[in-house]
Amino acid sequence: MIGLDAIARPSGVFCMVAMDQRESLRSMLRDRGKPDGDQAVVDFKLAVARELGPYGSGFLIEQGPAFDEIVRGGILPKACGLLVAADALDQERGGMVEDTSLDPAVDPYAAASAGAAGLKLLVIWRDDAERPRRLVLAKTFVETASEAGLLSVLEGIVRGPEGYDRDAAIVEAAEELASVGPSLYKVEVPAHGKGDEAELSARCAAIDNVVDVPWVVLSNGVAPEDFPAAVAAACAAGASGFLAGRALWTSVLDADDPAPLLRERSVPRLQELVELVDAKGRPWR
Repeated sequence: MIGLDAIARPSGVFCMVAMDQRESLRSMLRDRGKPDGDQAVVDFKLAVARELGPYGSGFLIEQGPAFDEIVRGGILPKACGLLVAADALDQERGGMVEDTSLDPAVDPYAAASAGAAGLKLLVIWRDDAERPRRLVLAKTFVETASEAGLLSVLEGIVRGPEGYDRDAAIVEAAEELASVGPSLYKVEVPAHGKGDEAELSARCAAIDNVVDVPWVVLSNGVAPEDFPAAVAAACAAGASGFLAGRALWTSVLDADDPAPLLRERSVPRLQELVELVDAKGRPWR
């Protein structure tokens, strides 16, 4: 059975890059007047893997041509564990992910044979009649990964009606979903990362109080400039790091060749976050 050290830094914290965006990445490219066809998406994913992979403790991507090239070409260093997105997304072009399921095309044993350290599943959590179904989905995912000897990274994203208490929903979702025992829980930052560190830490402490597994934050919904402070606040409350995409590479999407800007902008940002999490994050052990 693979352990969390496979996606952790020597300090026992997690500084991982998310590159499993699908329709959302196409939308971001399209919004910038860039090509959004399959090859453009693959090229961008590979550029991020090449430039940021050497500095991350883990790299998340969905199965497909970019995954195949990463494995075939040995693009990621051994210190950067490979995670495979196991979620099928219910998402219309240009829209948000409305629901998810386990992708039947993802073979956990094949992923393990390809060198993956773990699988990741996104669950869209709502306080509605479908909560039991989603909990079964999360439990099935954890069991599926475990049977293949892989880590399970479970991500909860909350949705609700206009005016709902998002921070309270984040905590409620975390308590419910993490109860199925994933290897790692991936959670949204409360208050979208706004507010001073003490206030954010207090909000994040509510997550730590209900989650009995190591947890990390994601960057979706947080302005890139706010993300370092949000990570610091989460780590002060007990988080073990981050698994983030947009906060690292959104600023290079306009480039015809993203590699130079990834080296100029994204690598220093990732290195800054690594230093921060090494200093403040809770080692998973």
